Amino acid sequence: MLTPDLPLKTERLELRPFRPSDLADLHGYFADPAAHRYLYSEAPADLDGTRAVLARRQERTALRDKGDAIQLAAVLRRTGQLVGDVVLAWAEPEHRQGEIGYLLHPDHRGHGYATEAATAMLALAFDRFDLHRVVGRLDARNTASARVLERLGMRREAHLRENEFVKGEWADEVIYAMLARDWRAR
Repeated sequence: MLTPDLPLKTERLELRPFRPSDLADLHGYFADPAAHRYLYSEAPADLDGTRAVLARRQERTALRDKGDAIQLAAVLRRTGQLVGDVVLAWAEPEHRQGEIGYLLHPDHRGHGYATEAATAMLALAFDRFDLHRVVGRLDARNTASARVLERLGMRREAHLRENEFVKGEWADEVIYAMLARDWRAR
């Protein structure tokens, strides 16, 4: 089982497990339909739906088996305000592969928080957990997320045309990746 020493601290953020007190802030961005434009999920209809999302996020604290994830709240260190979340999932334990993801409140996009939080998760993946490869997958139309992965130094490896049927339409998927040696050489 792989567990991080928490919280993780960056220059401006603290990455910590979700708490029950995060419900209102999480609902503030997770219930926004625009936040789900490029996600597989739909925005929850009400606070009870977000409460269920929060409960799942609170359980995602260790990598034990394929599909497990560590999902952390990204809060501003100086104010404690929740601005989004970041995740490291164990995609293939046998091959030491992970996947990162992030979601920010629309009011906090464009400040570099996704890049800062994802950098901390890559450090966790490569430096603490000794993963060999980490990927980031996204809807090809999500150019802002692609820019984050590029700023992280991840390499665009694939553009899969109409490979997924999402929300009633065919969508392209783009895959970025980084190897441990790329992380160490950056």
